[in-house]
Amino acid sequence: MSIYDHPVQALGGGDADLHDHEGKVALVVNVASKCGLTPQYEGLERLQETYGARGFTVLGFPCNQFGAQEPGSSEEIATFCSTTYGVSFPMFEKVDVNGDDRDGLYAELTEVADAEGTAGDIQWNFEKFLVAPGGEVVARFRPMTDPEAPEVTALIEANLPG
Repeated sequence: MSIYDHPVQALGGGDADLHDHEGKVALVVNVASKCGLTPQYEGLERLQETYGARGFTVLGFPCNQFGAQEPGSSEEIATFCSTTYGVSFPMFEKVDVNGDDRDGLYAELTEVADAEGTAGDIQWNFEKFLVAPGGEVVARFRPMTDPEAPEVTALIEANLPG
């Protein structure tokens, strides 16, 4: 099964299709509005603005599993993201990234090891997975890694299509 085959819902309702992003480099991130790492939205949006026209997208998945830091409704999350950080990248409905109700996409993503060779549960909000065009997960970055860190941007640039 490809990571693009997992069913997802757009933030605010309605089916979304990850296949829409299949030819792009994607940075899949579990996000939260009330976290100490929430300012990472700024860097994520800058990545979207910098690389979006070249075949890149951030894919944001709100999650309320870490300190209940994403308690809002879909509408509240969407309003917060657009008014506070000007988020233009696709956002999806809240998901569980760990545990018995883990979303299928995250069940697949958490099998990928980070740079230290550790796979498994998501550690906290803003964990990032870099996916190459076609669906190969090429890197996993833990929450404290800034979205614009050189190791992230170098891999984005190395995997951009064409």
